Amino acid sequence: MEPPISASQIHSAELDHKELQPQSILPAAAAAAASAHCNGAKEEPPIVFVSDSDHQKLRTSPARQTSVSMGEINRAEYVSVGESPSPAVVSNAKKVSVLPLVFLIFYEVSGGPFGVEDSVGAAGPLLALLGFLVFPLIWSIPEALITAEMGTMFPENGGYVVWVSSALGPFWGFQQGWMKWLSGVIDNALYPVLFLDYLKSEIPALGGGLPRVAAVLALTVILTYMNYRGLTIVGWVAVILGVFSILPFAVMGLVSIPKLRPARWVVVNLKDVDWNLYLNTLFWNLNYWDSISTLAGEVENPNKTLPKALFYALILVVLSYFLPLLSGTGAIALNRELWTDGYFSDVAKIIGGAWLGWWIQGAAAMSNMGMFVAEMSSDSFQLLGMAERGMLPEFFSKRSRHGTPLIGILFSASGVVLLSWLSFQEIVAAENFLYCFGMILEFLAFIKLRIKHPAASRPYKIPVGTAGSILMCIPPTILICIVLALSTVKVMIVSLAAVAIGLLLQPGLKYVEKKRWLKFSVSADLPDLHFANRDRPDTLVY
Repeated sequence: MEPPISASQIHSAELDHKELQPQSILPAAAAAAASAHCNGAKEEPPIVFVSDSDHQKLRTSPARQTSVSMGEINRAEYVSVGESPSPAVVSNAKKVSVLPLVFLIFYEVSGGPFGVEDSVGAAGPLLALLGFLVFPLIWSIPEALITAEMGTMFPENGGYVVWVSSALGPFWGFQQGWMKWLSGVIDNALYPVLFLDYLKSEIPALGGGLPRVAAVLALTVILTYMNYRGLTIVGWVAVILGVFSILPFAVMGLVSIPKLRPARWVVVNLKDVDWNLYLNTLFWNLNYWDSISTLAGEVENPNKTLPKALFYALILVVLSYFLPLLSGTGAIALNRELWTDGYFSDVAKIIGGAWLGWWIQGAAAMSNMGMFVAEMSSDSFQLLGMAERGMLPEFFSKRSRHGTPLIGILFSASGVVLLSWLSFQEIVAAENFLYCFGMILEFLAFIKLRIKHPAASRPYKIPVGTAGSILMCIPPTILICIVLALSTVKVMIVSLAAVAIGLLLQPGLKYVEKKRWLKFSVSADLPDLHFANRDRPDTLVY
């Protein structure tokens, strides 16, 4: 046997193979060499090409690099020189099926008609009803369709972060992750507050002071623990809470039939419309369809389950808004000043009596719990997905014994507690502003991948061509611009400051990685987004 190859021989081999990317290396060869080194074996190890950087991303062999296409598994991992690759961690968590996924989407987007009352107060019954019929056509349906196509194209927990990374590069992928995670945490800070708001009429002590602060903390801890116990538990809890939240409005609709006056539905005064509040209410109640993409890696057969669940959830969300508004505005005389957050419980008391009002109060409280656990699941698994792609330190990818992202859950819960002091209107406006920026990046990524890589594998594909894809994104983009333009100066300054933090955070994390202060790694179980052959139509490159 010949002695092991020396460092000088490796360096000489590098010089003779300049046409190879300096970071290219055989994963199997690297593992064999490390094993031989550890066991003191004298067999000749394969030649390994190593660059001068401290962390090397294991890539596929030169022969295989010409045939890697999107969706193929590349066992890639960051390892230090002289360090053996760590074994891949396989999660034993149960996958989410269709019904729990439908209600997870329902709570990501809606949770029921709680919070739509401001649309009547801002614009009157006619515009409120039309808004929840037209807005889904120009916003919800395009967003849900894009989520179905891109989510099945990249069925992993990074979700929209991976979409943007594959099309626009890792820098913009990180910005997408930062803005979407922050908007999600801001959104989640709202639900413990709303939960207590619905209960304070019966328990006045929860209206403020130390009891309210303690209640917010206790509620956050309980719901966070539920997320820790597993996504399948969260999914079935969402089903139970969803049925409990929707049922009283179905009863209210039946009881209201004899009292309906169709003339009340067409009341409108275009000179007295608060367009900012009206559009923000519609936008807030009908967005976040893409949030479910960050759970795609936890879904059973996502190529079929995800599009199906999005379709069912879309129908459920639209009906859960439109029908209660139809019965509420048609059965009682209009007083727009009363139509504010939480007014549906009073409407139910007028229509059906105190028992129905109490039922809707309880349903509202439960709905906020459902929205909290669904949003936290999405936010925490997004951080796990970003860590698996090497965008965040490796400890974010660690799972608990229940298969849940423990560090991501703790970070998201901390953000909720820190932001829970904001008012309802400030929360909605701030999260909408950040969400709009993220959606623009998603539209750009969707269109670019359609143009540059039309032949890439898409288990679900929207039945429109390139021109249709572009046209489909125009109406929601116009709506985004309108929402941004109507933002207050305060919200704009705070939101732009948050965006600026993300622009600095990504290079800062790269510096931390370069200095090896924290460990970053790419999961061995994910397909490679860096494809060597840029000429093939079925590969995705940036």
